[in-house]
Amino acid sequence: MPTLSDLGPLALDLGLLGALLLVFAVDLVLPHGRKRVLGLLTAALLTALFAASFTTSTAGSAFGGAYVGSEWALLFKRIALAAGALATLGALDHVDRHFPTRQGEFFLLLLFSLLGMTLLPGARDLLLLVVCFELMGIPLAMLASFAKADDTTGTHRHAAEAGLKLYLVSAVSTAITLFGLSYVYGLTGSTRIATIAAAPVTPLLGLGMMFTVAGMAFKIGAVPFHMWVPDTYQGAPVPFVAFLSVAPKATGLAAIGLLLSVAFREQRGPLLGVMLFFVVASVVAGSLLALPQRDVRRLLAYSGIAQIGYMLMGFAAGTVRGTAMLLFYVAGYAATNLGAFLVLEAVTPGRPGPTLEDLRGLSRRSPWLALALLVFLLSLAGIPFVVGFWAKLSVFLAAYQAGLGWLVLFGALMAIVSLWYYLQVAKAAYLDDPPPEERAPPPAVGAPLALAIWICLALVVGMGAYPRPFLESAATAAQSLAGH
Repeated sequence: MPTLSDLGPLALDLGLLGALLLVFAVDLVLPHGRKRVLGLLTAALLTALFAASFTTSTAGSAFGGAYVGSEWALLFKRIALAAGALATLGALDHVDRHFPTRQGEFFLLLLFSLLGMTLLPGARDLLLLVVCFELMGIPLAMLASFAKADDTTGTHRHAAEAGLKLYLVSAVSTAITLFGLSYVYGLTGSTRIATIAAAPVTPLLGLGMMFTVAGMAFKIGAVPFHMWVPDTYQGAPVPFVAFLSVAPKATGLAAIGLLLSVAFREQRGPLLGVMLFFVVASVVAGSLLALPQRDVRRLLAYSGIAQIGYMLMGFAAGTVRGTAMLLFYVAGYAATNLGAFLVLEAVTPGRPGPTLEDLRGLSRRSPWLALALLVFLLSLAGIPFVVGFWAKLSVFLAAYQAGLGWLVLFGALMAIVSLWYYLQVAKAAYLDDPPPEERAPPPAVGAPLALAIWICLALVVGMGAYPRPFLESAATAAQSLAGH
């Protein structure tokens, strides 16, 4: 029977559930025309939970070991909560403008998805792992298609396609994961990760593990399971894409780390080979397919696929240091990519795009947005001395120390290739003349969106200028997972 002691490790998750219920209750009593308050309330509650994560103890296990609170789980909770708060701030004006009567539904779906994200890193039972993935994924598909009935010709005319592709891929990935887990359960007689880790290694168990990891690769958009990413990014609302591009990927990486380091640690050798394939394929495909893109959302989608490859390099190293550097990479990428998409929302609010043509002359129309975009692009490219540089350098060092020098050389060469498409965006913003019809300044950026962009900018620069505390936190989290 569950006891009160089981609730300690779930304190933040229960707080998030309480926030969800509060937003729902307020939505019921608010009259139409005042629904904007829901976004402000959601952002405030998520910010409060993020702050509480530094003072609330979540250590221990719950429900007989099915859930474990640790530094590993806590780090991913913080990333999810921070990403949710920033995405909510960035979406306030967009949701108020495009979905004035459905703001409650939008933010409630976001909170439901976040609840799955915060629960998953602490799961130590495979069934709980899958349930958390579904709790995270189904609201995301609904949010991706949120504008399907509101806009059939304009900015969100591809919303139905975006939601359908995200849902179908999520369903397929779940089916593949469950197929793999059926082998694992059949051969071990348990869904508990600790029991599976102690099971004797057999070829059939290895096959089940391969299918399970492949299902997780769908979730993060690693090649060859990346087909949904560019179309979903292009069709979904831009502020939601900012959230979709970072938080679910972080959660998917948490699940893969849990499988590699705990559940399947006795078969790490073959699985690390699979990780190497994902690294090479994702970096090559993402970098090359980004080169011809003119739609900046699709460009950043393929860029994100390549970035996933760099992150998985940490797992491919097969060391605790590699896992720690991956965590640091995830945190830096979350701030960077969120900021980049929020700038795109600020540049073309309520209009199709943005394309490279939409960004022409941005430095003359809005110097601060152009500067923010440039910093985010430099971070994605790994240019000194913003956080993206230290993130890439860290995973490269971890891979080199693991004897993967050839992989480091390959990653460095592909990073040079990626400079081309990032600099294309910077060139449009700084060197190209604006179109005649757009010589007037862009619409004023709302205060919540501007605040979100400034916070992302401060994180990218701050983590680059002083990465030590973030590296130490990532190392502690990786050690806690290895110690399990």
